[in-house]
Amino acid sequence: MSRTTDILLTALAPAVWGSTYLVTTEALPAGYPVTLAALRALPAGLLLLAVTRCLPPRAWLGRAFLLGSFNFALFWVLLFVAAYRLPGGVAATLGALQAMMVIVMARGWLGAPIRAGAVAAAATGAVGVALLLVGPEARLDPVGVAAGLGGAASMAAGTVLSRKWQPPVSALSFTAWQLTAGGLILLPLALIVEPPLPPLSATNLGGLAWLGIAGAAATYAIWFRGIARLEPGAVSMLGMMSPVTAVFLGWVWLGQSLSPLQGIGAVIVLGSVWAGQRANRQRADGTLAPPVAPPAKAAA
Repeated sequence: MSRTTDILLTALAPAVWGSTYLVTTEALPAGYPVTLAALRALPAGLLLLAVTRCLPPRAWLGRAFLLGSFNFALFWVLLFVAAYRLPGGVAATLGALQAMMVIVMARGWLGAPIRAGAVAAAATGAVGVALLLVGPEARLDPVGVAAGLGGAASMAAGTVLSRKWQPPVSALSFTAWQLTAGGLILLPLALIVEPPLPPLSATNLGGLAWLGIAGAAATYAIWFRGIARLEPGAVSMLGMMSPVTAVFLGWVWLGQSLSPLQGIGAVIVLGSVWAGQRANRQRADGTLAPPVAPPAKAAA
């Protein structure tokens, strides 16, 4: 499979994640962020475990729980805190800084070179997200800003470590381990900090099913497959597709207005994503790096 196909397939994941805001606000009960995160992660992880029938070996349990914390438990909780305390545009802009963090972490943990083009693309993309989402009424809350930066750092660490630690199993199994671990971390936390959920309607159950199956099980398997095949910096740039999708869905589904400045921001984001793929593809000497072979698939 060509690198272009890998990029397009991996980009599907953040494009689907862009629907999270719409589904959460329109189909789920408000005020239960940790509980809903647990219900999104744990059933999806258990479903994938049942499908793959591949449990992590004892030596991988610690890594599975650490990755499940970075990619799901810690990331989703901090994301909800930032969303509650900051305007959505500010929270998304802070999340877009993840691409810069991945570049630094990949240098320290993987020995990947820091390329000027990749840094420029990541910075430009963050500016594009700000133009796309941040309005003049935006206010900065210190706790919200800290949560937004912490969430970006958590996802960045999960992305780089998921590349560093590649088990000899399929992407579905790797996703199952992390989702289950993240859900097991979130479940007791939800029981401690939040009241019980009210009775769920068919719309609520449909929203949870979408976020769990499409927004977690399927898309994170695609995402981790992309991490195994592409450079971490290239994968992290694809994450900027999420706010573009969110704005597009708000315009189409909710009838929200789209200003010319937002249109410029969307163009900047898409251009930076494209530039980021090219910049992260090149070696320090200017030659092209070969694609990373996917990990061998273990028997179920």
